[in-house]
Parts: sequence; C-alpha cells; structure tokens
Amino acid sequence: MTKMTKAAIADHLSQLDQHGYTVLENVIPNGLLTELKAALAQIEGEHHIGYRDTAFEGTRTTRIYNLLAYHPAFAKIPIFDGILRLMEKILDPGLQLSSLSAICPGPGQEPQPLHSDSQMIPLPRPHVPLAVNSMWALTDFTEENGATRIVPGSHRLDHDPDYDGQYDSICAEMSAGSILVWHSTLWHGGGHNRSQMRRDGIACYYCAGWIRQQENQQLGVPVERLRGFPRRLQELCGFSVYRGIYGHIENADPIELLGRKRTGKMVWQASDDSGNS
Repeated sequence: MTKMTKAAIADHLSQLDQHGYTVLENVIPNGLLTELKAALAQIEGEHHIGYRDTAFEGTRTTRIYNLLAYHPAFAKIPIFDGILRLMEKILDPGLQLSSLSAICPGPGQEPQPLHSDSQMIPLPRPHVPLAVNSMWALTDFTEENGATRIVPGSHRLDHDPDYDGQYDSICAEMSAGSILVWHSTLWHGGGHNRSQMRRDGIACYYCAGWIRQQENQQLGVPVERLRGFPRRLQELCGFSVYRGIYGHIENADPIELLGRKRTGKMVWQASDDSGNS
C-alpha cells in the first residue's frame, strides 16, 4: 500500500485549507485499481444494477450504495493508507466512514446541481470540518466525460448554493488511479458527460466521530462480513467509542459485539484514573 509522507500530507492540507480541495495524483496501485474495476463489474452484473431515478442522482448514472456489503475488494478503500492518514489529520483518528458508493455517469448524463455535502446539517457556515469526501478515479476524469465540477474557495463562504443556481466552476480533471479530496462544504457537482464512455468513480466519504454517518453500516453490512473486516475498518464503520463516551453500549465498546476486545477506557474510568494520579 502507498504511504503518504509527512511532507505530502502538509502540502495537501495547505491546498485543502486554501482551495477546499486537492488531488492525489496516481496514488492507487495498479493491482488495486484493476481489482476494484473487476469487483464493480461483477456486482453490477450479479445484481442487475441500472440507472437511478432522480435527477440529482442521475437518470443516466449507475450508483451503488453501501459497497462494503457487496464485495471484499471495497473493504480496502476506507483503510487505504495513501489517504486515511490525511483524513485523520483533517478530522481526527476517531473519524468514521460516512458512506462508500460507486458513482458512474453514463453517456449523456446532464450536469448535477452544484451542492455541498454537508448542507443538510443545520450549522452556520463556515464551520470546523465535519466531513471530508474523496473520489477515487477508476477511469480518467475529463471535461468531456463529466469530471467533477468544483468552485475553489467556496468552502469559506457563509452559505450553500441553490440547486438551480448558475455558478462559475472548474473541472477537476485527473487520471485513473488518482483521488480527488474535498471539504464537505466545498461547492461541487458531477459534470456533463458528453463522451461515448462511462466515467467510473468511487466516493469514500469520512465524517467526524461525533456526527451521524450517511450510511448505517452497522445495520446495512451483514454482521458476518463485518466480523471479517480488519479492526480499523470495523472502527470506521461505527464499532468504536468516540472520546470514551459517544457510541458506547452500556458502558462497553460496541466492537466487543464483533468478538474484539476493547482497548480504550470509557470517559468515566479515565476520569477516575486521573483523580487517583
């Protein structure tokens, strides 16, 4: 797996702070890229997944939600060291996986309305980072095939865009194997696919450990599959306790439900230990 250096992390953090987005060029190993494309094709064929039925999702777009429930290859994405360390720096190590989905606009797909990923959360803007999204390019992202449109610097604005508004934006072009990362408050949207080919991507969306996930992975992913995940992925799926209090079950770590031993202390135990020191 590709590891991100401290210097690279610092550079990407600077880009995110200034522009609201950054591109990790050619960081997905070829073997993993091939594996993910094959897994996507397999589950599309097995489950006969077609276009969505809303304009926002894309009536010429294949979207597959809850990818962790479908194929073991997708379990490698959220814990990929080439990006997870960056996400932990933006949020903190207690972050969670908010959603993991395939987004594949086909030929003729119209532009998606510009939006921000956290605009449904009723907090004044700008605010501290709540969530960070990433788009894994399984194919080249180009202007012609509808690469993601973004409005640089919009993460600093005090309002969200109107769905039917017209705004100046740029195209986030990148080659297959690259990853686009952006703050959840950045204005963005899928572009217009004018090509004759589908544009394939996987959105891996992280959120702070104290905010609700978009996808309920504790119920949406079969428990036997969850038990087979690496511990770090289990924690990202919500089988963890944020800062010793949020997410506990009767003062216990939910990861114990998956046969793991808890490693940290609940906040009350830590407080007792502090008082006895």
